[in-house]
Amino acid sequence: MGLAQPTSGTVSLGVNRCEIGYCPGELRLDDQLTVGHTLRTWEVLRGGVDPAWVKELTTRFGLDTTRRVRALSTGNRRKLGLVGAFMARPAFLVLDEPTNGLDPLMQEVFATTLREAIAGGATVLLSSHILAEVQHIATRVVALRDGQVVADAPLDSFTAVRTVDVLVHASSSPPGFTTLEGADKVRVRGNRVTFEWTGDPNVLVDKLRKCQLTALTVGEPDLEATLKSYYRAV
Repeated sequence: MGLAQPTSGTVSLGVNRCEIGYCPGELRLDDQLTVGHTLRTWEVLRGGVDPAWVKELTTRFGLDTTRRVRALSTGNRRKLGLVGAFMARPAFLVLDEPTNGLDPLMQEVFATTLREAIAGGATVLLSSHILAEVQHIATRVVALRDGQVVADAPLDSFTAVRTVDVLVHASSSPPGFTTLEGADKVRVRGNRVTFEWTGDPNVLVDKLRKCQLTALTVGEPDLEATLKSYYRAV
C-alpha cells in the first residue's frame, strides 16, 4: 500500500495499486468532514467509482452521510472504512480486522458483501483474530506467531485434524469413553458424557451404536482448536 517500507522480503501482486481496496485496522479520518464528503473525496482520488454503488453500500451499512466523522462511533467509523474498501469493486481486497466494532447484524452485512466481491472474482487478504469469521469466509488459512508462519494450507485440509465437541445422553451411564482412543477431556456425569473427539469418526460411530442413546450433539469442527495445536508445537 506504500504506507511503510519493508525491512526484508518482497510481495508481488498481479494487480495495479488502483485495483486494491484497503480497510486498515486503525482508520485515520478527517474529523471535520461529513461521511458524504469523505466518500466523495475518496471517489475523486480513486476514479472510476459508480456513485449508485456507493449509495447502495452506505444504505447496506446504515451510514448517515450527513453526519460528521467526529460524531461517529467506533462501529460507524469501521463501516465507513469498509464502504471505502468496497466502493471501487477492487480486484484485490486487504482487510485488517474488518468486523471490529460491528454488531452481529452488520457483521452479516459485511460477510454478504464480501462473498459478493469474491463471487465477482475478487481476491481477499483478511486479517482477523475472530477464527469463526475466518472459518466461514476463507478458503486458505495462514497462521502467524511472533511474525513467523506456523500454518499455511487450504481451509479444507484442516478438517481431518480439527476437534469436535460431542455430548452424549444415554438411558444408562455410557461405558468406556474415558479410555477410548481419540476422546479427550472426557467428563462423565450420570448418563451424560462430554468430550472432544480428534480420532477416526468411524470409531466413534461404532462406539455410539453400542449405547442406548437418548440424545446426541456434535459441535461444529473448531478451527481455533486446531490452530492452537500448531501454536503449542512451535
